[in-house]
Amino acid sequence: MKRIRKKGSQEKHLQRLVFFSCLPAFLIFISSSLSAGPVVIGSKKFTESYVLGEIAKRSLSDANIVAEHRQGMGGTIILWEALRTGQIDAYPEYTGTIAQEILKTERQLSMQEFESALEKLGIGMTEPLGFNNTYALVMQRNQAERLGVHTISDLQKHPELKYGLTHEFLDRHDGWRPLASRYQLNPQSVVGIDHALGYAALKNGSFDVKDAYSTDAKIAEYDLVALEDDQQFFPRYQAVFLFRFALPTPVISALRQLEGTIDEARMIKLNAEAERTKDYARAASLYFNNGARSTIFFSGESFAHKLARWTLRHLELAGFSLLLSVIVGIPLGILASRGGAVGHVILGFAGVMQTIPSLALLALLVPLPFFGISVRTAITALFLYGLLPIVRNTATGLQDIPRSLRESAIALGLERGAQLRKIFLPIASRSILAGIKTSAVINIGTATLAALIGAGGLGEPILSGLNLNDHVTILQGAIPAAVLALLVQWLFDLLDRVLIPKGLRL
Repeated sequence: MKRIRKKGSQEKHLQRLVFFSCLPAFLIFISSSLSAGPVVIGSKKFTESYVLGEIAKRSLSDANIVAEHRQGMGGTIILWEALRTGQIDAYPEYTGTIAQEILKTERQLSMQEFESALEKLGIGMTEPLGFNNTYALVMQRNQAERLGVHTISDLQKHPELKYGLTHEFLDRHDGWRPLASRYQLNPQSVVGIDHALGYAALKNGSFDVKDAYSTDAKIAEYDLVALEDDQQFFPRYQAVFLFRFALPTPVISALRQLEGTIDEARMIKLNAEAERTKDYARAASLYFNNGARSTIFFSGESFAHKLARWTLRHLELAGFSLLLSVIVGIPLGILASRGGAVGHVILGFAGVMQTIPSLALLALLVPLPFFGISVRTAITALFLYGLLPIVRNTATGLQDIPRSLRESAIALGLERGAQLRKIFLPIASRSILAGIKTSAVINIGTATLAALIGAGGLGEPILSGLNLNDHVTILQGAIPAAVLALLVQWLFDLLDRVLIPKGLRL
């Protein structure tokens, strides 16, 4: 009877292990919002796009339309795919980019041609907002004057200059390679760098030349000079909003009210306010206050509300991906523990998933059917990334069971499945739980990258802070993510006392 009670106790421990490991993730997933969402405005990862996104959100809110702004989702392709597949409803774009990167033409198009081509794709476009934000190459003014560099053609004489260019500019059809070919530039050093960090690097002398947008506030702030595009390589980049034709008429009307209302001087002023205050909503409020600063402005969400939203989404991403990793990883670990070719393949697959950089894994999933720019893409990437610790620890825990215990299980006359459930898995529970704990902590940290594809989470303020070069904003995401990882680890340490049989803990 004692032996029977002991077996029953071990089986209950196993059931508790799986139940308590999965329960937090399951509750997080169930509690996620199932209701129809607001109108979603996207923006690229640079200041002006953030500000325009906030202006659009405020315009919709003033028209009594619930709107959400997903800040800094990435570059052109990510935003375009998100719009085309209905994962966002609108975002600010530029005519030159639409022609070169979306419609794949180098021909100068009229507004009617733009609208006709986009209409076939189910996308609408507003008239220009009123300013042209073209690309430019910038240098420190004193260095440009000392070297006699006033035009892009003048750079031919100075191949020793170091270039720090944004990653998107390096790969664009209207970017670095065709520009270098047109101007016959062959510098000795060209590296990719984030847009905002590039300005800091240019200021401290790490680079000599950087790509910029003509309405960037930092050009004046850092006393930079924009080199003349003397061969007129860059097309005009009139700012517009792209939107889905399926949107309700009041939404489209609210976006169209922004047409022709922002000239270049005004946009530069709005960008400068965003850089000064580190607050995109406050900068956007200047648009509605006719450029006048005011202590009363449309601030959007409070920090407490934003922190709660970021944290809940972060928990949803990490929790549901962990749930999938547990459901899939433990059975795979059981199979892998038996060795042979199947075991090597399983461990090899989990190992390969772990070695792929998490950002690259996200990028690989985005173009695939069903995924795209979505929460499910982030969850899938995190699920694959969290498999290895669970699979390997499950396999190792089972393989380390002494032969004498295995023989005892056989001697008891238990079937193979009963041996696994009642004896082997409870004995390996400590190793299995350690793998789940490791996977959970990894997912909490890696989930910050989900913000790069608009999936939200605590990566949002980190990306925003990088764009503004603002350490305080970065820490608004980094500190809660670190605290969350510590809390998760503490929770699993506490669960050790509940889930692991007392004899194994001793």
